Amino acid sequence: MKTVLVLGTTFPRFKGDTEPAFVYELSNRMAKKGYRVIVLVPHDGRAKRYEKMGMLEVYRYPYFYPFSWQKLCYDGGIIENLKHSFLAKIQLPLLFLSMWCNIRKFVLTKDIDFVHAHWIVPEGFLASLYRRKVPYLVTAHAGDVFTLRLPILRWMGKRALSHCRWCTVNSTATGRGVLQIHKPRAMSLIPMGVDLHLFSPGRRNEKLRQKYGMKGHFLLSVGRLAEKKGLDYLLKALPAVLAEFPDAKLIIVGDGPQRKPLEKLAGDLKIRENVLFVGKIPHPQLAEYFATADIFIGPSIITKGGDTEGLGVVFLEAIASGTCVIGSDVGGIPDIIKHKKTGLLVEQKNISELSSAIIFALSHPDLCKKFVRQGQFFVKKNFSWDIVVKKFENIYRQM
Repeated sequence: MKTVLVLGTTFPRFKGDTEPAFVYELSNRMAKKGYRVIVLVPHDGRAKRYEKMGMLEVYRYPYFYPFSWQKLCYDGGIIENLKHSFLAKIQLPLLFLSMWCNIRKFVLTKDIDFVHAHWIVPEGFLASLYRRKVPYLVTAHAGDVFTLRLPILRWMGKRALSHCRWCTVNSTATGRGVLQIHKPRAMSLIPMGVDLHLFSPGRRNEKLRQKYGMKGHFLLSVGRLAEKKGLDYLLKALPAVLAEFPDAKLIIVGDGPQRKPLEKLAGDLKIRENVLFVGKIPHPQLAEYFATADIFIGPSIITKGGDTEGLGVVFLEAIASGTCVIGSDVGGIPDIIKHKKTGLLVEQKNISELSSAIIFALSHPDLCKKFVRQGQFFVKKNFSWDIVVKKFENIYRQM
């Protein structure tokens, strides 16, 4: 049995955690294919240092003491946490050092056959330091590509890509970004997948409408409340929508550093009664929100720092759930939304275009159903976990 060491900085900390789970989902599915998968991720004060999750051996390394003060990873992600926390800035070099020490320990003691590093920096860079002992595969998720602007980070990224056996990217846009840093010896476009059993129209739950007092249309947005999600533009677009559909309500699922400013903006726009911030929702329940909503809206933007959506798994989950989607034409979103075929694409930061698209979708439910049917076929063909795992399995064999 081949042993794979998986590196990442985003991973569920406990059962029912709302952190993005794509590294867990892919790794667990690869373990089911016959690999021994060891996962090495940062610790969190609420998580165990070691545990078995599914078929995975999960080790979490601390990088600051006391553990409850570890603020760099999780709850918004490294990039957002660096923007809003001085403590997170202090912890960045300590994270690198702790990750480096633990990779070294595992490579020397665990008989690792190869490393799968999620994110080019820091994981891919640190894996490159041990390339003479074990080969490594690096998966780029966008934030590690579009935000590498400092010379030292570009150098790290170039080194990671120069020495990896293989690089996978989650979207066309991420692939273009990788090639601007360095051309790896082998590169494949393989997105993260969607669980078609969990996210399906059958999860529809009309009790949600009752819970939130829905008398009209149910608008939904899901994600970390961070700058790149562009939710301030959605809120600014909502008054024009409410002028046409006054009973519509927008449910915003998620949490993050932008929550208080967004709540204040909703109050300033006098739309607070039509906008509900419900915080984080566990994935099994979230599937019900996707299936019950009339429209899912993801108004993502490119931030001043260059960060944007690498793919937008939430769009896949919404489409699989039978919900019409509206998204911005940035990052990897156009890989999923084909305008007026699988959903509606709008120009980023264009408030009037966004409000018009929402009004159009609400006014043409039959057309939206057509988009959904075409979208579900497209997602099943290209983004189901079964398809994704087969592609990674081929690379794992070659590694």
